[in-house]
Order: sequence, then C-alpha cells, then structure tokens
Amino acid sequence: MSSSITGTKKHLRFMQQAFLLAEQAYDEEEIPVGAVIVKDNHIIGKGYNQSERLADATAHAEMLAISAACSTLEEKYLQDCTLYVTLEPCPMCAGALVWSKIDTVVYGAQDANAGSCGSAFNLSTNDKLNHQINVIQGIMEDDCEHLLQSFFEVRR
Repeated sequence: MSSSITGTKKHLRFMQQAFLLAEQAYDEEEIPVGAVIVKDNHIIGKGYNQSERLADATAHAEMLAISAACSTLEEKYLQDCTLYVTLEPCPMCAGALVWSKIDTVVYGAQDANAGSCGSAFNLSTNDKLNHQINVIQGIMEDDCEHLLQSFFEVRR
C-alpha cells in the first residue's frame, strides 16, 4: 500500500474523530468545530468550540485541544504532532499553533473570511515567524461545510 493512501486513511480516521466533536458542539448550540491533536497515532488532546458555554471568546476547539495536548505531554511544544480540525483555524488559533510549534494542521472546510492557513490569511507558513506549519486541506470538506451551513441556516 502506498504511503499516500495510508496517509489519507489516517487523516480520514482522525478527522472523523474531530467531526464527532464538531457534532457535539452543534448539539450544544456552539459553532460546530471540533479538533483533535495526534502524536504517534494516538489522540493526546481534543476540544470543540465552547465559547458560549464558557463565556470565553478564546474557547475555540483548537485552543482547547492545544491546552489538553500540552497537559498530556507536560510541555508547551507540540513538535511531531498533528492537529485535525473541521474548520480552517482563525488568526488566534493559527498563532497559537505556530507558538506551540505543531508540525502539521489538517483541516476540513475553508474559512474564506478568517481562515489563517491560506484562505484569508497565512500565518502557518509566514517566514517572519519562527516556525512554519505543514497544512493539508479538504479532508471531509463536504461534511464539515454541511454541518456549518446547517448550524448557521437556523440562526441567521
């Protein structure tokens, strides 16, 4: 089996876990974004948007997953780790991912308004920063987009 097929299956498996968290956020009337952080094929941190419940504008899925992963590893850097997230990270989250030195971000849906891994901005590969992130986009993109659209259809 080629490494690209193996990689795609791995990406799909972990994105499915992030998607389950996004569905949990949806059920709790939060913007449906879910994230997991993986090291050595094990989930070491996960989160979903909880800004409403926690009354905290920074309680994005990625931020909560970063915090959980750093706690698991008992260190501030996430080298050799991959973030799987259902929506392209915003500027705040992309900045935190750069500072945490995560290796790779895999995301589902693009965010044309605030996406900071290439869509609206690009913090992930900005050579003025001390770390660049590998980015893979479009894993489960249709599912991720549909969940977000369903959420906002009934609210706007």
